[in-house]
Amino acid sequence: MGKFIKAGRVVVILSGRYAGKKAIVAKVFDDGSKSRPFGHCLVAGVDRAPLKVTRKMSKKKISKRTRVKPFVKYVNYNHIMPTRYQVPTEIQPAAMVTDQQMDTSDGRIEANKFVKSLLQEKFAAPPADKTGRPSKDVLYLRKKLRF
Repeated sequence: MGKFIKAGRVVVILSGRYAGKKAIVAKVFDDGSKSRPFGHCLVAGVDRAPLKVTRKMSKKKISKRTRVKPFVKYVNYNHIMPTRYQVPTEIQPAAMVTDQQMDTSDGRIEANKFVKSLLQEKFAAPPADKTGRPSKDVLYLRKKLRF
């Protein structure tokens, strides 16, 4: 069977603190690593999605409602569900977070800040797909999962 969990795939976290949250796969470890001897991946996700914005809201209120709370985490393959969505290559999921950043707490904070700025920028102005419309993949990631 071919490997379909690759960098850039949008997944849903199934268990743990971030159960029901959407994330983007940044790096995959199919054969595991020394510290985690099982198939897992490094994900960057959306803990708190942006809220709905209308035209009559003030700039201050809009800026508050469009904030995103991200997370970065190693996740076992058994605890994620891949979706059909894959983010555009211009977002560069591999550059979102690295293994070296995950080794230290300062690095994780730095990675969270970078992911937050990137997601807020892409949610405000989603990249266009082939037809010129906003990418459905990024719009799916923006919406809160209803279950």
